[in-house]
Amino acid sequence: MVTLRFVPQTEIEGLSGIGKIRKLLDLAKQNKIVLLQGRLKQEEETELIKVTMEEINKKFKGIELAVINPSETAKDGFQKLKYDMLNLLFRETQGITVIGPSTVVKNIKKDPTQIEMLTREARK
Repeated sequence: MVTLRFVPQTEIEGLSGIGKIRKLLDLAKQNKIVLLQGRLKQEEETELIKVTMEEINKKFKGIELAVINPSETAKDGFQKLKYDMLNLLFRETQGITVIGPSTVVKNIKKDPTQIEMLTREARK
């Protein structure tokens, strides 16, 4: 069975960078696929990958990560300007981040407008 866990930005906005990383990584370690509203800051995403690599063992094989940012899909100057203005107001709440344990998520294909995820049955 695949478990999806939606995490609204309001649930992590008061946490420190490492607090956000711990929360998201702990959920992934419970074999849950995390759907995070918005995205992490670039340095938080880098730290998430670093911490994940440090915690890999026989039971935890790592994570798969994908981010969709609507400003990357802007087709013209007006749309780009609109998303840039929204980004100033709402910062990390734009887009969606998907984080899943490697034991559950077999593959994530991302293009600017969608994410396709292939999963496998979690091994206990």
